[in-house]
Amino acid sequence: MLMEKNNQHYLEQVANTKMPYGKYKGNFLIDLPEHYIVWYNNKGFPKGKLGDMLRLVYEIQLNGLEDLVRKLRTS
Repeated sequence: MLMEKNNQHYLEQVANTKMPYGKYKGNFLIDLPEHYIVWYNNKGFPKGKLGDMLRLVYEIQLNGLEDLVRKLRTS
């Protein structure tokens, strides 16, 4: 049960985190254009938590699950 709660918390963080720099600065990670996430996948994701989150966004978009994650966004 604890692991499920941590996973949901992490998905909520991904849903509510904005891109901190670049062309898409200020956009929610889950709303970044697919071509941009694919570019990062090919180039290499940044190190650290942001890279981990972008990697997860790539998997989410690959499987068409963006809308489920968007529902976790807080107002």
